[in-house]
Amino acid sequence: MSQHHSNVKQLSIVDLQQMKHKAEKISCLTAYDASFSALLDNADIDIILVGDSLGMVIQGNETTLAVTLTDMIYHCRCVVDARQRAFVVADLPFMSYPTPLIAAENSAQLMQQGRAQMVKLEGTRLEIIEFLVEQGIPVCGHLGLLPQSINQLGRYLIQGKDKQQADKILADALAVEKAGASLLVVECVPASLAQKITEQLTIPVIGIGAGVDCDGQVLVLYDMLNISLGKRPKFSKDYLTDNIDIEAAVKAYINEVKQGTFPSLEHSF
Repeated sequence: MSQHHSNVKQLSIVDLQQMKHKAEKISCLTAYDASFSALLDNADIDIILVGDSLGMVIQGNETTLAVTLTDMIYHCRCVVDARQRAFVVADLPFMSYPTPLIAAENSAQLMQQGRAQMVKLEGTRLEIIEFLVEQGIPVCGHLGLLPQSINQLGRYLIQGKDKQQADKILADALAVEKAGASLLVVECVPASLAQKITEQLTIPVIGIGAGVDCDGQVLVLYDMLNISLGKRPKFSKDYLTDNIDIEAAVKAYINEVKQGTFPSLEHSF
């Protein structure tokens, strides 16, 4: 694997905003350990998301709900230390942000001990987003399908299909941006809705199962390598089939994101 030179500049939120401005697609994958972190970084991934998806792909749970803050700090630190260029975002796990103060204390741990550059939280938690940003904590929002609310949803289903739902998600996206979030993930929404959100927001919008018109794409690493325990979601693609090894698979993914050929219609709603 080719090693980066020591003069590599670490990406910041400003770089990601400039990419949106220049209509350059942003590539993102999840990672949970040093080996994959270095591999993704060498392939020039833009964002590494230390996702609470580790509850499923690393810990073997049915949902993300069992993941603790301690788990997140541990995995985040493994990832951060091994990368040089990529921007690292870490999930605030289930029930780690019930109030603004608790959210801030837990985010501080993710940044101080886990060394994350940004925290991600699910839903329209405007008061919490505002408070975190006031403390100097960069926030990534997450709308559409919210995995931490799976017990309320019942099943992992596409969100925002009817007009009323779609209008609400768009309004929520604008509100999350106004509250101070500097990045937004939209999950499992129709491509047309994700396009609207991306056009109306000034912050970068990263899609997962949200069509090709987002500013960037994210997949769960283990899904795109086809090594997840569960069934691979419709919106994901197995990049290992046509590529000789993991590094080639990751490069192929980044390439398709950059060229706007992933996701295709078969990976969209």
